[in-house]
Amino acid sequence: MRIGLNIDQSVGGGRPASLDQVVDQVASAAEAGFAAAGLAQLSGVDVLTTIALAGRTVPRIELATAVIPIYPRHPTALAQQALTVNSAVDGRLILGIGLAHKPVVEQRWGMSFERPAAYMREYLAILLPLLRGEAVDFSGERLKAQQQALTFADARPPSVLLAALGERMLHLAGELTDGTALWMVGPRTLAEHITPTISEAARRAGRPTPRIVAGLPICVTSDPAAARERAARGLALYAQLPSYRAMLDREGVGGPADVLITGSEEEVDRQLERLEEAGATDFTASLLGSSDERRRTLAFLRARIANERSTPV
Repeated sequence: MRIGLNIDQSVGGGRPASLDQVVDQVASAAEAGFAAAGLAQLSGVDVLTTIALAGRTVPRIELATAVIPIYPRHPTALAQQALTVNSAVDGRLILGIGLAHKPVVEQRWGMSFERPAAYMREYLAILLPLLRGEAVDFSGERLKAQQQALTFADARPPSVLLAALGERMLHLAGELTDGTALWMVGPRTLAEHITPTISEAARRAGRPTPRIVAGLPICVTSDPAAARERAARGLALYAQLPSYRAMLDREGVGGPADVLITGSEEEVDRQLERLEEAGATDFTASLLGSSDERRRTLAFLRARIANERSTPV
């Protein structure tokens, strides 16, 4: 199981990190041996622009959007930007996209969240061919791209991952994309719902085994109870969003604190092994805890990565 790191876009006191600070974190992740650096599209820097800048100076590491909401961007515009960025970073872009959430789409952006999975299918019908360098002439119920084609000197399509939790979205991810990027999904839900659903959809579509990127908060600590208490406070919002709430209910837990990966190095290692056994091909770590706990967590992850690299296949 490959291990990546979510880049923290805030600094002490919750202040937003500067662009240079975000790029420096990407460089540190690459130096530490992480397979990928993930950047969420929040209310600060534009992550694709940031990835283009970071990737010009930071070698080797994959650079993932985790994830970009599709509603504010027409698929043609996203295809142009993604192809440009992938060229800038020498083909290392992982384009993670998702629907976001109904309250955000309808209340913050003033757009319709009606039939979101159908909207995503139309979106992919335009985005994916354009990324492959194909011309598109598509007219759906809500999206159009008539006689669209993009011209690039060295276009390389990025790998596309779809944030998918419900069955319809997982079917789309398996049928049309390279896999899924997850958040707030525990090992039981991964094994019983996510992995079999997306894998069967990929098999029926004749596609390769999908990539399943499991993102969870993690804290190596001597006081896991305190870590869970912090997670319960800091991540409470996710228990209120219907898509994440459904996954927590499937897992049979009360909230985000219950899917936090925490404990000693040995305990955390076993929890990561359980994720891999459940079908995760990748794990993306979101560090939680005090400064000392974050350093301890990073040291553990670096040691685990080094150990996997030295273990014969």
